Amino acid sequence: MSAYRSHLCHQLRPEDAGQSVTLAGWVGSRRDHGGVIFIDLRDREGITQVVFRPEEHAEIAKASHALRSEDVIMIAGRVEKRSEATVNPNLATGGVEVVATSLTVLNKSEVPPFPLDDPAVHEDLRLQYRYLDLRTPHMHKNLRLRHRVTKATRDYFDEQGFLEIETPILSNPTPEGARDFLVPSRMQAGSFYALPQAPQQYKQLLQVGGLEKYFQIARCFRDEDLRADRQPEFTQIDVEASFVDDTDIQTLTEGLLKRIFKEARAVEIPTPFPRLTYRDAMDRFGSDKPDLRFAMELVDLTDIFLESQFKVFRSIVDSKGVIRALNAKGAAALLSKEQLKKWEEWVKTEFGAKGLAYIKWSAGGEWESPIVKFFSEAEKQALAERLQFAEGDVLFFGAANWHNACEVLGRVRLRCADLLGLINAAGDVLNFLWVVDFPLLQFAPEENKWVAVHHPFTRPKVEDVSLLERGEYDPVRAVAYDVVLNGVELGGGSIRIHERELQAKMFEALGIGPGEQQHKFGHILKAFSFGAPPHGGIALGLDRLVMLIAGAESIREVIAFPKNNRGADLMSHSPSEVEPKQWRELHLQPQVIVKK
Repeated sequence: MSAYRSHLCHQLRPEDAGQSVTLAGWVGSRRDHGGVIFIDLRDREGITQVVFRPEEHAEIAKASHALRSEDVIMIAGRVEKRSEATVNPNLATGGVEVVATSLTVLNKSEVPPFPLDDPAVHEDLRLQYRYLDLRTPHMHKNLRLRHRVTKATRDYFDEQGFLEIETPILSNPTPEGARDFLVPSRMQAGSFYALPQAPQQYKQLLQVGGLEKYFQIARCFRDEDLRADRQPEFTQIDVEASFVDDTDIQTLTEGLLKRIFKEARAVEIPTPFPRLTYRDAMDRFGSDKPDLRFAMELVDLTDIFLESQFKVFRSIVDSKGVIRALNAKGAAALLSKEQLKKWEEWVKTEFGAKGLAYIKWSAGGEWESPIVKFFSEAEKQALAERLQFAEGDVLFFGAANWHNACEVLGRVRLRCADLLGLINAAGDVLNFLWVVDFPLLQFAPEENKWVAVHHPFTRPKVEDVSLLERGEYDPVRAVAYDVVLNGVELGGGSIRIHERELQAKMFEALGIGPGEQQHKFGHILKAFSFGAPPHGGIALGLDRLVMLIAGAESIREVIAFPKNNRGADLMSHSPSEVEPKQWRELHLQPQVIVKK
């Protein structure tokens, strides 16, 4: 196999007994049984037990006493079957051991800063010594899984006639909804490149260039706040094709996911996936990425309170808002008044809500709520019937404009599901769906302008184009679609605008005037004037997809060298300050920053 090994550490079996072999790897555990030294020798593929017997090779056995965890060694020896009493059924090689006849220490290791087999090690310490953390079986498993997902992706698209084409990393800023990472240009003083948030314009320009079927395992960069499923640099499966409609892209994506889950997890997923409109998803589940592994749907109560004497609800209804609720069945015994108060503070802080109204029906008791005294008997009877309210249940209310009421209850729904163990009860269920017909635009009060829900190149539905042209933006729907798995968005895409005039109209709706259009997007508008074909695509988050397949809690567990939740690489100490000479070369003047 090589100068260092004849076999890998997962290969030997009882039928290999009597063979002379050479192995190389890291020392795992070391055990001294009255002068007989046992070590677990580990490489990327597995573990083999090695025995150093002083009665056979005294000098080698003596040298083995100096071995410590994570030393790199090479041994030669003889394969022997283990006695029946010492067979380890948990190891692939548990039926054999290698009696060492020679030992070469290739490199000594200092004492590791943490036990590699301890799952409770703080993540910051693991990231600081990531090269050691990468030696652990779970990291090997996750990165091997990522390789299989990536390989399955490339094989699938190759079979579908797609070309893998790289797009630039240094480019112009694009309006993808997050801050750009900027790179100063040394050769053009005062000018900056932006690292791509996505290859959006380039992949569309490839369609204008007649390539028709493109994909890329694309590196993307966004300067935004981090969380468990977000990194400043990430990888997406990027796809674009010409002469397609939304159904074509969705069918293509379903085929890809079917292939990935079969090859990476040995699971057959049924296709086609069900579809929900954005409106239905928000109406019923309070989320545009609903988790359908459990029910607990939102229910509209607005009509019940049209003539209510409860001033809070009545004022919401009179101002064209909605009254919605959900029933957390069986939650009364799990939620005290103190906990309900904490939930109320949570929705106030998280969503700016004025509160979280509830009614709790404790076992053997009356309805408990600060608001129930304001309800008429008819109102109480109507909401009890509509929500199937019973002893042991808790009702939660959302009273606001439609979007806010749905969103708050959608988050409460997930908290209730977690509290009631509904997600754990679902086990290994894989619930895929498409959410379609998103709004094209939404109004951002803090910016006092309309912004794109997906991105500015998303196509409006043909029957809504006239609304866009008249400036009636709120009801305009997009030919956009997100694929969701168990309440997590795997990716999203759309059919794109390919006509120059319609694209200019979209920019106008976003408050981008003719001059700014020409400055920022002149190249793509010009390209559209040379016969751009109809086209569309999708981008799937590779890190997030692998995280879900692996059952990991964070995408950091499936990335070789991730940043921590503060955007820092604790191993290489980046980001870092640069030398004054580099500032001068880039024609920049450093600002004095007072560190806290």
